[in-house]
Amino acid sequence: MCGRYVVAYDPATLVHGFSLTRVVPFPKRWNVAPTTEVPVVYESREGERIGELMRWGLVPHWAKDTAIGAKLNNARVESAAEKPSFRQALRKRRCLIPASGFYEWQPRLDDKGKALKQPWYFSPAGGEPFFALAGLFEAWRAPGAAEDAPWLLTCCILTRDANATMAPVHDRMPVIVPPEHWGAWLARGQQEPAALPALMPATPPEAIQAWPVSRAVSRSTNEGEALARPAEPEGRLPPGSA
Repeated sequence: MCGRYVVAYDPATLVHGFSLTRVVPFPKRWNVAPTTEVPVVYESREGERIGELMRWGLVPHWAKDTAIGAKLNNARVESAAEKPSFRQALRKRRCLIPASGFYEWQPRLDDKGKALKQPWYFSPAGGEPFFALAGLFEAWRAPGAAEDAPWLLTCCILTRDANATMAPVHDRMPVIVPPEHWGAWLARGQQEPAALPALMPATPPEAIQAWPVSRAVSRSTNEGEALARPAEPEGRLPPGSA
């Protein structure tokens, strides 16, 4: 599961990091939530590598309206090839979603034994400006729309079982594509799902650093660099937790 992440890089960083031919401007943000527009890297039909803004929450091309997108911000990589919402995009419309880091919430208990969620921040341990999260994208237009009506571009993030760094906080994590596989992952000509697992090796635990942050990030309207800074965790782990 990935429900919030950080865009602390600028367009020039994406141009350099992904060798983009063009990119749409965007601001830095420290509390990116589903249904908002996010920077996405994809390959055009002409083979250009582009940085575009897309709404986070996949709307399949066959959807009658956009409401389904609110439920499809993530896709389980283990089943995406069989799910009607994701299988065509997995074959034909893969993308990378650059994230400076992402948040996940750990179940804990307050001093009265009441459940609370403690957010943690996960970022690259090697000093890289971002993770390249594996994503899918779609272009949607309302049924019956005019031929010149604009397309709505939407995306989602693929997730997998957590590695040892993530597991104490949550049992799922985003799929992170290493730089050596970016080109093959984005390639429009690669439409065989069986070839994709090799492009998504498990992320080593030591490649990710993590720390608890303020619960202020839990409110999607809060914003600012301070949200990703270390903070004392609240409450305690439930009995039996790792």
